[in-house]
Amino acid sequence: MDVRRRSLLKQAATKGKNMAGEGQFDYPSDDQMFKANNKKVVDAAKASSDTVPLPMGISNGVFFTVFFSVVYFLLTRWREKIRNSTPLHVVTMSEMAAIFTFVASFIYLLGFFGMNFVQATPFPDDDEEEELEGTTEGDVNEIIRKEDTRATPCGASLDCESDLPVKPVLKKDVEMVPIIGTTVSEEDEAVIQAVVSGKTPSYSLESKLGDCKRAAFIRRVALERITGKSLDGLPLDGLDYESILGQCCEMPVGYVQIPVGIAGPLLLDGKEFAVPMATTEGCLVASTNRGCKAIFVSGGATSILLKDGMTRAPVVRFGTARRAADLKFFLEEPQNFETLASVFNKSSRFGRLQTIRCAIAGKNLYMRFTCSTGDAMGMNMVSKGVQNVLEYLQTDFPDMDVIGISGNYCSDKKPAAVNWIEGRGKSVVCEAIIKEEVVKKVLKTNVAALVELNMLKNLTGSAMAGALGGFNAHASNIVSAVYLATGQDPAQNIESSHCITMMEAVNDGKDLHVSVTMPSIEVGTVGGGTQLASQSACLNLLGVKGANKESAGSNARQLAKVVAASVLAGELSLMSAIAAGQLVKSHMKYNRSSKDVTAIKS
Repeated sequence: MDVRRRSLLKQAATKGKNMAGEGQFDYPSDDQMFKANNKKVVDAAKASSDTVPLPMGISNGVFFTVFFSVVYFLLTRWREKIRNSTPLHVVTMSEMAAIFTFVASFIYLLGFFGMNFVQATPFPDDDEEEELEGTTEGDVNEIIRKEDTRATPCGASLDCESDLPVKPVLKKDVEMVPIIGTTVSEEDEAVIQAVVSGKTPSYSLESKLGDCKRAAFIRRVALERITGKSLDGLPLDGLDYESILGQCCEMPVGYVQIPVGIAGPLLLDGKEFAVPMATTEGCLVASTNRGCKAIFVSGGATSILLKDGMTRAPVVRFGTARRAADLKFFLEEPQNFETLASVFNKSSRFGRLQTIRCAIAGKNLYMRFTCSTGDAMGMNMVSKGVQNVLEYLQTDFPDMDVIGISGNYCSDKKPAAVNWIEGRGKSVVCEAIIKEEVVKKVLKTNVAALVELNMLKNLTGSAMAGALGGFNAHASNIVSAVYLATGQDPAQNIESSHCITMMEAVNDGKDLHVSVTMPSIEVGTVGGGTQLASQSACLNLLGVKGANKESAGSNARQLAKVVAASVLAGELSLMSAIAAGQLVKSHMKYNRSSKDVTAIKS
């Protein structure tokens, strides 16, 4: 019987005793679990130590020094070969000697530490097997078989490790945390105890068990025991955990519920859209819905797509500013663009290089690549293309040192003037003319008041605040809600909410012309969270689910237009509420609950 099966049988027997009379969470003590009381093993260890003396002291230090010295030497030599385009298989005598020394020192260190590991491994004695009454070897084999599952679709895509140390949990800490309203099987209990004690890393549960939902359940129960906090309010059932593995979230323990409301119909470019908005802010959907109504009865909104290109900007360093400038001129030379584009475009069927813009800071060069990405948001697509170009440039510029694939000149998930000026993702303008009677009857205000408020609030007020792309009332509110509902990256709300809202009296001052200009709407209809069931349903409601087979990128562009038109509706309604003095009243009605939350069970 191997060591692992003995250990499992012992755990099962111990747990059976605990369940019978000592409490569900009474674990074996450290002395019982780890002391080496097998005389045969001790004798074998002593004999091994007598026949194979372990080098100590100076000899260990010498071998450690030699090992790391040759590793450093070989890495340095290989880096020089890569820079100089020298074939790696061409080896000098010094390199051969270094390789031989590396292998010899590695074998020595492996043998030394391997022998220590064998000697320190505890084995239970034969007397303990007599205590395993009621637990068959078949039961243990079943546990081992299920824990060793590797070839499932769920576990195959997960290959990650955590840099965080696993903190062992003491028996007294675990016993204080009962599982409220949770039934745990004996098989799951063994795995939970392994996670709590630190023997099984939490991040490896999916690959070990081959069942993503079971892994989430076990991780959740282990977390409750370790922290002493209940997760009763966090739903577990109702989510396809296999769909998020390797794509959306790691180490899940449940999911958060966000209500989804519908604003509309939104009449945009002659089509009607029901806009899904996921939010916890009362009054937001109602306000946007009122704006949609004002736009609808006035004949609808019109949108124009100005640009469509995702960006990535690596940073490279040279020995001198002169060399950095040489690469800048090379990249901006029109004759070189076709070659660079062909190298870039090999990374994807849809990624097509559009422009390369450079900026220099001393001897550091920032290269901002822009490319079309089809119906994907495109961050991974453009990054792969940039990597291809950097490898190609390394031949002609061997002294180029790539510091990072992203140098923040892109700029992603940060407010940046380069996005406000150059654009990123989809650049959209959306406009509508709201008739005078609609302004009065639906929006409860007048054209002159809206124009004046927009000038003093959205334009002058934002300038006084030093706003960067924030010349609007609350574009971020609508962008965030639509992003959450449709599976976009909510962090990209930062640059996607760059917006300037303009209002002007037209038709002899009777009607209102309102527009929003949004240069960096970053959306996609494939990849990321768009493939989750709830988010996919919201995309389907808009008619932009998945990739457009007839015209690549059409669905993502349409989604960007819907986002801009929804922002237009939200801006129109909120500005009207402020102009009419209704903001506080409406929020008191829709954004405050009269429910007695103290009566809710914590």
